[in-house]
Amino acid sequence: MAGILAWFWNERFWLPHNVTWADLQSTEEAAFPQAEDLYLAFPLAFCIFMIRLLFERFIAKPCALGLKVQANGPQKAQPNAILEKVFTAITKHPDEKRLEGLSKQLDWDVRSIQRWFRQRRNQEKPSTLRKFCESMWRFTFYLYIFTYGVRFLKKTPWLWNTRQCWTGYPYQPLMPDLHYYYIVELSFYWSLMFSQFIDVKRKDFGIMFTHHIVAVTLISFSYVTNLMRVGTLILCLHDVADIVLEAAKMANYCKCQKLSDLLFLTFAVVFIVSRLGIYPLW
Repeated sequence: MAGILAWFWNERFWLPHNVTWADLQSTEEAAFPQAEDLYLAFPLAFCIFMIRLLFERFIAKPCALGLKVQANGPQKAQPNAILEKVFTAITKHPDEKRLEGLSKQLDWDVRSIQRWFRQRRNQEKPSTLRKFCESMWRFTFYLYIFTYGVRFLKKTPWLWNTRQCWTGYPYQPLMPDLHYYYIVELSFYWSLMFSQFIDVKRKDFGIMFTHHIVAVTLISFSYVTNLMRVGTLILCLHDVADIVLEAAKMANYCKCQKLSDLLFLTFAVVFIVSRLGIYPLW
C-alpha cells in the first residue's frame, strides 16, 4: 500500500522541478495547504446538511407556502393489491398483453388500468413544495459563497491579473480567508453527494453524482498541490451561473412564468459568458 501511495503522489508529477512535499510543510513563518486539512470537510459537510434541514423546514417551507407553492403531490391511485404487486415487482409500464390480462382479472376496462398506472407513477414524484425548498437552499448557499468569494477576491492581486496565480508557485502562503473559502466549497459538494440519495430523484441522477465526484476530486487535489489561486477564480465563475439557475427554478415552481423565462434567459447568457467565455479564454 505504501508503495502505491508513493507512486501516486510522485513529486515529479504533482510538483514543479526540484520541489518536494517536504518543502511545502507549514512553518512558523508561513502556512501551506496540508492534505490533513481536507478531513475538516467531513464534519463541516454534516453541519451544512443539518443547517440545510433546518433552513428548508423553518425558512424555505414558510416562504413557499407564502408564495402559494403547491404543497400537495400528485393525485394518489386508489389502493389495489394486484396492480400494486405488478407495479412494484414486474413493471411500471405494462404492455398491451399484460393490460388485457389485468383487465380480465379485475373486470376493469383497459383505460382505467392505464390511468391507475399513470397515477401510481406520478404518485412517486415529489411535490412542488419539496422541489422549491431544495432550490431555495441551493440558491441561498450559492449566493452566500459567491458573495464571499467576490469580497475575498477583490483584495487579491490575481483577480484581474491571472499571471499572479503562478507568481512564486508553489511557495504561496495559505491565507485564512482562502482556506475557509476552499473548505466550505469542498464541504458543500460532499454534502450534496451524500444528500443526493434522499433528494428529489431526477433523470440526471447519474450525471449529477458524477459531477459531484469530479468537483470534490478537483477541489481536493488543487488544495493539496496549492493551486488554490486559480481554483478560487474557477469556483467563483461556476457559482454565479448556479445562482441564476436556482432562482429560475424557484420562479417556475411559483408559476411566475414571465419571471422564470427571464431568469432562464439570464442564466443562458451568464453561463455562456462565464463558463464558455471567461473560463477557457481568460
